[in-house]
Amino acid sequence: MNSIAILTDSNSGITQTQAKELGIFVIPMPFMIDGKNYLEDIDLTQADFYRMLEDNSDIHTSQPAPGDIMGTWDKILKDYDQIVYIPMSSGLSSTCSNASIYARDYEDRVFVVNNQRISVTQRQSAIDAYVMAQNGIPAPEIKKILEETKFDSSIYITLDTLKYLKKGGRITPAATAFAEILNLKPILQIQGEKLDSFSKCRGIKQAKNIMINAIKNDIDHRFGGIDTSHPNCFLCIAHTNNYEAAEVFKSEIEAAFPGYPVHVDPLSLSIACHIGPGSIAMACARVIPQGQQIQ
Repeated sequence: MNSIAILTDSNSGITQTQAKELGIFVIPMPFMIDGKNYLEDIDLTQADFYRMLEDNSDIHTSQPAPGDIMGTWDKILKDYDQIVYIPMSSGLSSTCSNASIYARDYEDRVFVVNNQRISVTQRQSAIDAYVMAQNGIPAPEIKKILEETKFDSSIYITLDTLKYLKKGGRITPAATAFAEILNLKPILQIQGEKLDSFSKCRGIKQAKNIMINAIKNDIDHRFGGIDTSHPNCFLCIAHTNNYEAAEVFKSEIEAAFPGYPVHVDPLSLSIACHIGPGSIAMACARVIPQGQQIQ
C-alpha cells in the first residue's frame, strides 16, 4: 500500500488526464447550468462552458456534495494510508471548511489543507505536496508547510469585459459604462482569501506592465528578491479562453524575468464565470524547498 495520496479539485486547473500523469487525484467541481448539473472536465469542457457563457446561460457555481467528497476519500483510502486534500481557497468557497468537518471522521487519515490558493498557485501546492510525500515527509508536516506558506503567492488578473461583474452585481451599470467609454481595464488580485480590486488602467499593454511590475515588487519585498541563477519563484499565466494572448504575454514575462520558466494554464471555471472570457492573469508562487518546479 502506498503511503500518502495528494488530492485537489479542478479549480487547480489540473485536468483528469494531467492528474494521472502527475500522480495526483482531482475532484471535479460541479456547476448548475440552465437547471442541469455538470462536472468540470467530466461532462463540461472549457469549450462548452464558454459557449454557454456566450449564450447567456444561467450559470451557478457549486461545491462537491459531502457524499462525493467522502466517497472519493473512501475510494482512495483503499490503496493509500493517508490523504492530503488541497481544496480551493477557503475565502472563495466553503468547500474547505466543510471538508475539515468531514475529516473529523477520518482522524489521522485525511488532512485538509487550508492554504487559500486557486488556479495555478493551487496547482503548484498540489505538486509541492506530491513531491514532499515522495520525499518521505509525513502528511501532517505537508499540511503544516503548505499552510505556513499560504500567503507566499500572488495572482493579478486583468479583464476584457465588465459584463460579468455587472451581471453578478459586483459593479454598477454606471461604472461599467464609464469604464468602457474610457477603455479602462480593471486589475484584480488574489492574495490569500479573496478576489480584490488592485488597480485600473487604459488598455491591455499598460495592464500587462502593471501586472509584471506588481509581481516584481512581490518577489523583491516578499519573496527574497529575484535570483536568475536559481529562480526562487514559479511564474505562471492563467487565462479565460484567451490562449493566443497568453502565449504573447508569456514571451513578455520571459523577457522581464530571464531564466524563469513560465507555465500557462486556463483559469479555473469557478473564477471564469464571474469575470468572463478574454481575461489574462499573471501569478507567482514562492519556491518551497521540499517542492519542485511545475511540470
